[in-house]
Amino acid sequence: MSETLELAMDLIARASVTPQDAGCQETLIWHLQSAGFVVERLPFGPVSNFWARRGTSQPLLAFAGHTDVVPAGPLEQWHSPPFQASLRDGHLFGRGAADMKGSIAAMVTATEHFVAAHPDHKGSIAFLITSDEEGPSTDGTVKVLEHLKLRHEKIDWCIVGEPSSGETLGDTIKNGRRGSLTGKLIIYGKQGHVAYPHLAANPVHLAASAVAELCAIVWDQGNRFFPPTTFQIVDIHAGTGVYNVIPGQLHLSFNFRFSTEQTPDTLKQRVEALLKSHSLEYELEWHLGGEPFLTEEGELVAAVRSAIEKITGLDTRLSTAGGTSDGRFISAVGAQVVELGPVNATIHQIDECVRVEDLETLSLIYQKALEHLLL
Repeated sequence: MSETLELAMDLIARASVTPQDAGCQETLIWHLQSAGFVVERLPFGPVSNFWARRGTSQPLLAFAGHTDVVPAGPLEQWHSPPFQASLRDGHLFGRGAADMKGSIAAMVTATEHFVAAHPDHKGSIAFLITSDEEGPSTDGTVKVLEHLKLRHEKIDWCIVGEPSSGETLGDTIKNGRRGSLTGKLIIYGKQGHVAYPHLAANPVHLAASAVAELCAIVWDQGNRFFPPTTFQIVDIHAGTGVYNVIPGQLHLSFNFRFSTEQTPDTLKQRVEALLKSHSLEYELEWHLGGEPFLTEEGELVAAVRSAIEKITGLDTRLSTAGGTSDGRFISAVGAQVVELGPVNATIHQIDECVRVEDLETLSLIYQKALEHLLL
């Protein structure tokens, strides 16, 4: 059993559902302190975080990741217990195998091997680990970055261990992510009896044309880095639960995944102008999940692509698809950020798994990236 596999299995065996860490971070801290890292434990609220650094000079390459996982779901549907790492058919099964305990294990073993071979490497290596990525993301990475900013500690490059690969390990890396903007809309009408519609105002009917127009809008064409901005209704409901009452309110929630062609303000202004043009009485609450970010081709992207090519022979592609990640916070402080991790086909699913072979390959890729950037 490889060191990477052994560490991944240890982490999976810990039921670290957000915001719990269940001892994962103490295991990682032991490994990193043994490799010469100075570790700061940085808990905020119920969230466990730590910042570990080896070296004091620039450039600083940070590995970022999360020890928390999503709930396992119905236990009876798993072929083996989700928090009991299991090996079958060349795969490691368990909650977090791909997202992202396997990546964290590979980062740690890559760093251990690199430091052992090159104890006098240039610059610094760091780890930023949280237990708040799968949850609200308010007491995790963002708080650690605020702590670092207060003492002017700057990250130059960051590799996030999110499962970026599509079909084969290393075929895709994420050099950015779209922004996420959610709206919670209430359309007001007037409740009444269905037999007397002239005495009521049905908000579903009032809103129908506006909602259809929102769904039909082409918000932009995207650009060479980002696909077009998308609008999706994620929840819609009205009514009182009986069939003889016209509802007084329509509740609708929607989400934008937006490119750098848009800003939150331009999207908000366009939606609200449309609602007003339909003379609707409404309330609208906005929540910004994250701004889009992009790391253009440069030192970090070149190093990671070269590492993948040397280890796997693949010519990896750049992508900004998918959901949000903590990379958005790290990019915002001026770091170059890429996401590189295992195949994402089973993340958040029953029987989440990763190929055993891919864990060791991923560790070698991370190690090669360290060599490119810090030797």
